[in-house]
Formats: sequence, C-alpha cells, structure tokens
Amino acid sequence: MILLFDLDGTLIDSTEAILESFHHAFDFYNYGYPDDEAIKALIGHPLDYMFAHLGVKEEKVWDFVKTYKEHYRDISTQKTVLLPHAKEAVELAATFAKLGVVTTKTGKYSQVLMEYFGVIDKFDVLIGREHVEHPKPNAEPILKALEAFDREDKEVWMIGDTQMDLVAADAAGINSIAVLSGYDSRDTLQKFTDVIFDDAYEAVKWLKSRKLSHNALTL
Repeated sequence: MILLFDLDGTLIDSTEAILESFHHAFDFYNYGYPDDEAIKALIGHPLDYMFAHLGVKEEKVWDFVKTYKEHYRDISTQKTVLLPHAKEAVELAATFAKLGVVTTKTGKYSQVLMEYFGVIDKFDVLIGREHVEHPKPNAEPILKALEAFDREDKEVWMIGDTQMDLVAADAAGINSIAVLSGYDSRDTLQKFTDVIFDDAYEAVKWLKSRKLSHNALTL
C-alpha cells in the first residue's frame, strides 16, 4: 500500500504561522489585511492564488509571496504544531505502507518542519509547490510523488482535509480519504468522497484493518 498525506490540516496545524505571515506581508506593503476567516478559507491553495483572491493586484502578488515566505521561514517551527495523534498516524502507517507527502506548501519549508517533528524518515518522497508546475487540485503533484514508488499490485490512497486533495486524487486515478481536522467541512468533503474520518490516525487505523482483511482473504 502507498499512502500520500497532505500537510496543513491533515498532519500539522500551521494556522498561526500562516496568518501571522499574511499579516506581515499586508503590513509590509501597507495594505489593509483581510479578515482571518477569509485567509483560512483559502488555505491549501498556492500562495499566489491566495494573495490574488485576497485583493492583491496581479503585478504585486509575487512581491507579497516573497515577503510572506521570508517571515514564514523565521517563525514556522515555533508556530506550527503536529495535530493530535498525527505522529501516531505516521508511525502506524509506516508499519504497513510506503509514505509520501503531497502539499502546496513550499517543499523546502515542509522538509524542515517534518525534520523538526522527527517524522521525515518515515517518508520516501515529499512533493511541494516548487516541484510542480500545476499544484493540487491538478493531478501533477500526486503523479510526481508516485514516481518514487513501485506501484505494482499496491493500493494508493491520498489523505487530505480539503476538496483539492480529493479532486487531485480522483484526477490521478487513486483513492482518497477526507479528514475533518482541517479546513473544509464535512458537507463540502462528502461531495467528493464517501470515506471520511475525524483525523489522520483514524484514517490510518481503518486502512490498516482494510489491508489485514485483504491479506487474510488472499491466504
């Protein structure tokens, strides 16, 4: 089995770091920054998309992204936490599957966070925003991650908290699981998958039982 995890809202909570970095970028350019709920509603999209949809003019978007990243780099580890039971989810998943991360965060910063939390060694591949031309919900990040694995006779699952994860999984021709630990609601998520759990740990436990049942049937 191959399991691909989203990060924000699936394994980590970096909401505080994200919001502070948005506030910093808007303050730096003397823009009035939008309501935090408007920012959180866009988490999971690439930064340029987020800034553009928060009212930044097209010609200034990449300046805002650069300023955001500079601040985020300085505070990310101090203001990001693993979600409850996320470490247990990763450790359990590694006992029966090959693992990868597929995120729209910058891969460089994602690697730093995973090292900081002591779980990077559980993952065979990490695909971030800079590794692809078209981020989720496009299939490209998932397909690129899968290049690191031998897929023969293996189920492949994407675990994520937003519709973008689920749409990307469907576009890539793999299975998906939604978790309620992040940014999209159950009402939204159930439009894209019938498999929904409270968090990644519950999802991984279900996948382990599924694999054990399958193995028993093939003995």
